[in-house]
Amino acid sequence: MNRFPPRPHPALTSLLGAWALAACSAEETAAVEEHLTDCASCAEEAVRLRDAVALLHPEDSLDLDPALRSRVLSHCLGRRPARIPVPGWAAPYEAETARLDALLRDIGEPDWRAPVRLAWFDGRRAAEREVSVAAVISHLTAVDGLVAGSLGLPDPVPGPAAGPPAPPVGETGEPPDGAVPAGPPVSPARRTEALWTAEDGQPSGSAHTAWRDQSRALIRSASFAGEGTAARSVEYGRFSLPLQDAFLDRAFECWVHAEDVADAVAYPYEPPAPSHLHRMIDLAARMLPDAIAGRRRAGLAPPPHTLTAAGAPGRALHLEVEGSGGGHWYIALDSPAARAAPETEVAHVALDGLEFCRLAAGRVEPKEAAAGQDGDPEAIRDVLFATASLSRL
Repeated sequence: MNRFPPRPHPALTSLLGAWALAACSAEETAAVEEHLTDCASCAEEAVRLRDAVALLHPEDSLDLDPALRSRVLSHCLGRRPARIPVPGWAAPYEAETARLDALLRDIGEPDWRAPVRLAWFDGRRAAEREVSVAAVISHLTAVDGLVAGSLGLPDPVPGPAAGPPAPPVGETGEPPDGAVPAGPPVSPARRTEALWTAEDGQPSGSAHTAWRDQSRALIRSASFAGEGTAARSVEYGRFSLPLQDAFLDRAFECWVHAEDVADAVAYPYEPPAPSHLHRMIDLAARMLPDAIAGRRRAGLAPPPHTLTAAGAPGRALHLEVEGSGGGHWYIALDSPAARAAPETEVAHVALDGLEFCRLAAGRVEPKEAAAGQDGDPEAIRDVLFATASLSRL
């Protein structure tokens, strides 16, 4: 016996489209499907309609969106602000370490051994070195340790073997060759080599744990630090930065090396938030006058055109960074202490924001940078080469 009253053929035929879209009521669905067992023409039409619906609704991927974790965290923090907020100057570092941590949680054990090409500009030419993903993370841990020390946190880089007291350090921030330093090395490159040596033979995943624990401790310490902490000096060997700028520097390097790792393991990765990217670009622009002066001392750039007193107007290059996070900066060319302003402009360079960051990270050589240029070619060359010289291992 039929559960439902019989319906005429035209009525059932008119329901086939709705049935194919699963839009019929339970009663209509049962009536159509019972009719299809007895009517060959309607059964053929039903198959054609179901096939058409399948084309309109392709199967969705079961893979989660890689950005899902960051969106959920952002939403949660927006709904309920942290009890102890992270200071604004540490926010880019917090964001970039969280994004890299999410990437590292998603990769498999074989990925930790994937080859990564580290590139930088040594002042004269491009340099590179191939290491593993685990080694890249240890490199971040080693250099972040400079900031950790300024906040009273343990240094992850071991000190040298016992030996005679070290003589005073030189211009590089390290003792002369052959001398035993009094503590862990200061320069980022030597710190990295020391930590790689100390971690040789350890499980690859331990590099992630050490880096993650240290980055969280840095953010926590910055959040509880008192007034004046942001101006505390962090020594990098050849130069120093205020703590707030050191956090920006570490955020920039975290992003750059996260992209290196993402490329090595075929993981989608986006640039930083525009406001954070702008602050990273601003730090690089502020460092350029000292970088130009350093290249001159090393004989890598021609001498200044004029001697400019501190605070006096001097020749300037107008650096225009376009796109997300961009802006306008005037770079002092003859002395880091000179005042750069639009009225002293002798050259103009325009670069895309990501292109400028790749140049500052050593991923693009100065001669290959896609820059719009106008004015004094020597000034333009000095700034482009100085930008690339900000990079390091």
